[in-house]
Amino acid sequence: MKIITWNCNGALRNKFESLLDFDADLIIVQECENPAESKDKKYVDWAVNYLWVGDTKSKGIGIFAKQNIDLQRLNWSDIYNGHKVKHFLPCSVNKQFELLAVWTHQNNSPNFGYIGQFWKYLQINKHHLTNTIIAGDFNSNTIWDEWDRWWNHSDVVKELKAINIESLYHTFTKEEQGKESQPTFFLHRNTLKPYHIDYCFASMQFVDNLNSVTIEPFEKWKNLSDHSPMIIMFEDK
Repeated sequence: MKIITWNCNGALRNKFESLLDFDADLIIVQECENPAESKDKKYVDWAVNYLWVGDTKSKGIGIFAKQNIDLQRLNWSDIYNGHKVKHFLPCSVNKQFELLAVWTHQNNSPNFGYIGQFWKYLQINKHHLTNTIIAGDFNSNTIWDEWDRWWNHSDVVKELKAINIESLYHTFTKEEQGKESQPTFFLHRNTLKPYHIDYCFASMQFVDNLNSVTIEPFEKWKNLSDHSPMIIMFEDK
């Protein structure tokens, strides 16, 4: 099984063909438009098996799958103490495991922006995460931890580890959180401002079957996005 997660920086209709050669089973894309409201025929024809959520028709998060894969959206709550967190898109894949697509936002929250949004989502949905892959743009890294917050990136990683969910990049490379050698994002597409903010976490059964984690070279993608795709391969067992 091959999974790709990529923040396309908008206008996926003009960029999806760049992903075709990977022949991925599941593609998670942040900042993409809703195929149901697109007038681009090629994009609509490609997106025949997908789920999507977003605030506007032009920018949301989508899961795109091969036609033989069964995607069923799951009704997990995104309300924490009366506050809607975003964006999270959970689904079952072939009724075999759960996939949670992530694109965290500041969401007009002075304290719980970005990783704080995921922390809230985790508190209300942790009981679901037993056979799960979590992938997307978290807009977060341990380097931005603040000492007086309990929803720091490092704290979230520890909470996931406590329920046997690990970062696949860090498992594969043996690198520490916050010391990643391969960035996934370049601020304003400036190669002097690299950050690692895209992740794929997974339950131990996926960790055990992990084959590879690859981050595409930014030079190849900089004309399309400020993010590079992350490609995860699992052994078929």
